[in-house]
Amino acid sequence: MHDVDLGFIEKNEWWRLLSHQFPSKVGGKPAWLSLNPLPNVDTLKCKNCGNVCNFLLQVYAPESDGKDFAFHRTIFVFVCRQSGCTRASDQSNFVVIRSQLPRNNTFYDSAPPNEDSFDANSEYPKVEKYQCVCVICGVLGPYKCSNCHDVSYCGKEHQKLHWQAGHKEKCGTDNGNKISSKTMKNILFPEYELAVDKENYKQTNEKSEKQIIKEYKEFLKSEKGQNCLAVPGVEKDLEGLTLGDEKVDKVFKKFKKRISHEPEQVLRYDKGGDPLWVSDRNVPQKKDIPKCSSCGSERHFEFQVLPQLLNHLDLNHMKETLDWGTLAVYTCKDICEINNGYCEEFLWKQDFSN
Repeated sequence: MHDVDLGFIEKNEWWRLLSHQFPSKVGGKPAWLSLNPLPNVDTLKCKNCGNVCNFLLQVYAPESDGKDFAFHRTIFVFVCRQSGCTRASDQSNFVVIRSQLPRNNTFYDSAPPNEDSFDANSEYPKVEKYQCVCVICGVLGPYKCSNCHDVSYCGKEHQKLHWQAGHKEKCGTDNGNKISSKTMKNILFPEYELAVDKENYKQTNEKSEKQIIKEYKEFLKSEKGQNCLAVPGVEKDLEGLTLGDEKVDKVFKKFKKRISHEPEQVLRYDKGGDPLWVSDRNVPQKKDIPKCSSCGSERHFEFQVLPQLLNHLDLNHMKETLDWGTLAVYTCKDICEINNGYCEEFLWKQDFSN
């Protein structure tokens, strides 16, 4: 059995989530690893609607097995929030990219960053020094405001949003790039650190299906369970899993039993292992996982994002509906060299069985 690392949501100081701290985090703007070049905007577009996807999370996963060019390594996950782009057993509204750097690189000091204090007025590595980034979402900003030429955007959608949110009145002023918190709330997910800890799991005797269903119904009545049900789409998914013994498949029982030891986990990192599926349906076969787009090598499983993360994304106020049972991320098995660039990887979305 592989050693599994678990990811938990934690609030932290904003500066601890900057690029030079090499964070694992959820929400906000991406803390890019390689600061130049950034991924092309077209790479980050939803395959359904064509809009630029929103940053969901990043996982810092350095390579220590003799690959000096991947001393720093981060996997980024983006998702389109449009309701029409979330489809059952379909991952076309997700984008995953990989970035890696050697210890001695153009952007960062080779010594570990100071984790105890931070001077906001100091010269620290930031992407704006190398690239124009979208003032709204933080991805590459190849387009400028045609009037002031001071503010960058990833495309017309965010330029229009910024104009309506106040840039129309502030264009050309020192506050021209300011954005209201209300506007940002509709674009960016709440920002958290992804704190990592080793899973301490010991095999125990299997509980009966009846006992599992009873415990799960009790969980749904609890405050945490009610918060989970408040996320659009989740109630219907979970309802089908609590109707009776015949409705609960063995794979879901295994999933529930394993995560019940640490119910607050939102991510499981098990590089080279196997995902913890939520159902025996829509499980990918080897032929379903495309080979690395950079070197042609096979991809293997690296980590999965659990549905518990939905509770922290502040979705209740939105018309958009995000939903998943688990998101399994597959990356190049050979960790091929990509210099300072970004390479697209693969995600498989599995929903709860009905």
